[in-house]
Amino acid sequence: MIYLDGHSTTPLDPRVFEVMKPYFLERFGNASRGVHRLNWEAEAGVEHARAELAEALKVHPKEIIFTSGATESNHLALLGIASHLENIERKKILSIEIEHASLLGPLELLKQRGFKIEWVKIHSNGQVDLEDYRSKLFEDVGLVSIAAANHEIGTIQNLKSLVELAHKNKTLFHTDAVQALGKIPFSIPDLGVDLATFSAHKVYGPKGVGALYVKRKNPRVELEALFWGGGQERGMRPGTPNTPGIVGFGEAVKFALLELESEQKDARELRDLLWTLLDQGIADLVRNSAVEHSLPHNLNISIPGIDGPALFGRLKNVAVSNASACLSGTQDYSQVLTVIGVPKELAKASLRFGVGRFNTETEIREAAAEIITIVKELRAMESQFELQSGGI
Repeated sequence: MIYLDGHSTTPLDPRVFEVMKPYFLERFGNASRGVHRLNWEAEAGVEHARAELAEALKVHPKEIIFTSGATESNHLALLGIASHLENIERKKILSIEIEHASLLGPLELLKQRGFKIEWVKIHSNGQVDLEDYRSKLFEDVGLVSIAAANHEIGTIQNLKSLVELAHKNKTLFHTDAVQALGKIPFSIPDLGVDLATFSAHKVYGPKGVGALYVKRKNPRVELEALFWGGGQERGMRPGTPNTPGIVGFGEAVKFALLELESEQKDARELRDLLWTLLDQGIADLVRNSAVEHSLPHNLNISIPGIDGPALFGRLKNVAVSNASACLSGTQDYSQVLTVIGVPKELAKASLRFGVGRFNTETEIREAAAEIITIVKELRAMESQFELQSGGI
């Protein structure tokens, strides 16, 4: 299949797999129990990966906590900071309604615990309304959590300005940077965030491993662990480390940073070609993704007059989605799109493309041709139905 679902996951880069293999077969020791050579080798692999990620983010290695993925990192960031916010009597959290489900979930849990969650207004392109943001930053706001880049419409937030305003109010700032890392330049010192979430499988690394950046000073962020019973990961994440996954994460980030500029250019060119071909071949096509301040590999469209499930049911050679993978089984349309004002029927008839490292121009042209053909067939069927039922 032609894989164009890079926001959901990315394929494992073969170069990353080669580095991971020895930690499955040869260096298989327990990285948290350094009493013999095999364990020391595993531990060395974990710490090397920690150093690689820290170097990429321009932070200290001790500020990196490895987790099972972005969902756990988001939970650790929000639920882990809750006790501190209660202690300083700042139990209000600001966020936006187009966040990922893995962040909206812990926010709902905190609401049940007595925290006040306040939603900042956003513009139709998904960017934060700065005036509304300023107006909501009062002394009782302890935390702001806003993603660096949106997982469905690709909108890139002006994090630096948002963080500066939060810090003037002595408010901590967390960002879900899963979609940003490896796609756009991302430096912790430049942005100034206090907590940041990352995931390996969005940057051509393995599934089942993520990380949370936690600032050590100015200010030192105090988190409470979600799990107990071990001292691994500074006591924040007890349990045997996923050594092959962590090693793969570090290697994936290294390649992502080395090839960032060329990948940005290639992805943007293929994304723009895809939009041009679809726009030329499908009448009344709607572009939901932001044109400016958007991830270079993101394209989100809606096709008026098309039944979403029928469209996906006929796609045979193109792997694409219409919403976050975490919505599977809960609803058949993107909440992000409806929040920014897209009607529900158009949201149901949407396609979210994530162009990737291994896509080619030939694949883009073949994918566009298949989609155009299916849309024309479905529209012809709808017209035929309307003609036949017109007198009934």
